[in-house]
Order: sequence, then C-alpha cells, then structure tokens
Amino acid sequence: MVCFCFLVDQKRVMKKTKPVAGSCSRCGCSAHVADMCTLTRFCNIPFYWKSWKAIVCCFCGAILKSYA
Repeated sequence: MVCFCFLVDQKRVMKKTKPVAGSCSRCGCSAHVADMCTLTRFCNIPFYWKSWKAIVCCFCGAILKSYA
C-alpha cells in the first residue's frame, strides 16, 4: 500500500492600505481598507488566487468586514 501526502497551504497577503474613518470594535484602534489577496498553493505551486477588499484593524489585525 502506497500513501501520498501533499502539502496544501493558504496565505493571505495585504497589498496596499488606506486609512478609513472609524475604529476597531475589538481593540479601539484605527482601521484601514486593504486590498487583500488569498493564494492557495499545492506542493509549493500556486494554483488559485483571489483578490478582495477588507476593512482591517492596524493594531490587532482583525478583519472587520470583507467585500467580494
């Protein structure tokens, strides 16, 4: 019997940010609108990526709201 194990991982990357009016509901610090990119890799070869926007806290890193 042969068993194959493959490594699949997913990484979120913030490309650029802009400050937005308001604050984080968790820690109270300022928030930013960020262009996010989700990259999924299979055996270190990227095979799927998705770009989206999110409102992110600049202190704790929590994603407060996401837009498709």
